[in-house]
Amino acid sequence: MTIVLIGISICLLILCITYLKINAFLSFLLVSILSGLCLGIAPDQLIITVEKGIAGVMGSLTLIIVLGAMLGKIVAESGAAEIIAVQMVRLMGEKYLQWGLMLTGFVVGIPLFYGIGFVLLVPLIFSIAYRYKLPAVYIGLPMLAALSVTHGFIPPHPSPVALVALFHADMGLTLIYGLLIAVPAIVLGGPLFGRYLKNMRSSHASIFQPKEEAASQEYKQPSVRISLLVAMLPVLLIILFTLLPYVLVTDHVTVLQLLKFVGSPTVVMVLAIVVATYFLGLKTGRSMTKVMAIYESAVRDIAMILLIIAGSGIFKQVMEDSGVSLLLANTLQQLPVSPLLLAWLITAVIRGCVGSATVAALTAAGVLLPMVDRGQVDPNLMVLAIGAGSLMFSHVNDAGFWLFKEYFGLSVKDTILSWSVMETIVSVVGLLAVLLLQLVLY
Repeated sequence: MTIVLIGISICLLILCITYLKINAFLSFLLVSILSGLCLGIAPDQLIITVEKGIAGVMGSLTLIIVLGAMLGKIVAESGAAEIIAVQMVRLMGEKYLQWGLMLTGFVVGIPLFYGIGFVLLVPLIFSIAYRYKLPAVYIGLPMLAALSVTHGFIPPHPSPVALVALFHADMGLTLIYGLLIAVPAIVLGGPLFGRYLKNMRSSHASIFQPKEEAASQEYKQPSVRISLLVAMLPVLLIILFTLLPYVLVTDHVTVLQLLKFVGSPTVVMVLAIVVATYFLGLKTGRSMTKVMAIYESAVRDIAMILLIIAGSGIFKQVMEDSGVSLLLANTLQQLPVSPLLLAWLITAVIRGCVGSATVAALTAAGVLLPMVDRGQVDPNLMVLAIGAGSLMFSHVNDAGFWLFKEYFGLSVKDTILSWSVMETIVSVVGLLAVLLLQLVLY
């Protein structure tokens, strides 16, 4: 009966978000409270469970997500993202435009949230398509595949960061594994798949024709080196301080503690913000007030994402406090399926129902957490398996689907044949890469 109640809870959550159009945070909150009561948690204890769930998930990741949003915003506002894109295209040349745009999407996608990166880079795609007389979908899909993969796999994006916190995974190892998995997913879903879309024409190509630049600009433009350094700094620092303890021969406790402190994701993000504030803010002629206004705008942009993550924390806590987690762990353990494959499948089904990759990942995490707590699977790989599942087959209930359709002026059929198939490819390749990584590591 308890398993049935969990199934009903997930179905009710999907119904609230998709059919009743209730905000995802409110849906999590309402369904969690109702589920808690049905699962036998006393009303007075349920309030404590709700507060504990929010505190448990938000305490370890709020700073990372907020600082990540600030970094992405100033990378966009300063023009660094566009500079990186232009340089990548220049570097690769006309023959390898797809690969240049793919690299651009990957580098820019690390600090930028998906929606911001999409809106920022789509005009560039059309400008290049106009200049080289190439189909926009053909050259643009590799860039958007890279943006999508970083959103699903790579910290400091909200979903992987939240999953790392929920599963008590290692941020550095998750990032390194995520980069390894991202490469084949992006290559297959981007340039290689994009070759089959040369005949798919966009009806909006003229909207983004390149215009003459203004003679003078209000602020200085950062250099290519600075733009790349700031955009990649969090990733470089996290990888550096994750690997350093393995290659540094020392038993000095103070040194090891210092490395652990400086290499923690929060401190890394603080350092990145300090560097970005100077090089992309003050050094470009912006006042401190202007830079702070950019950061404030970034925080407003992600307020709802933070609330959705908080809601998922409530759902997770209800599962734990009601004792359902142990029951789920025992039940799932008996299934003749790899825990990573099961995680991908559950997330993919929820993604298909609710549309949102973030909501799908966090909903699945609440169900799958017991398997990680009992040591049945590597938590870092579980984060990535869920991330892969959250990208599966984006269709008409996903905002990203409509962004792509409307910006590129495609029919629903062509959007499914391009965008939806691309998302499916990166999801399946991501899963296969996770399973292969598990074989190599274990």
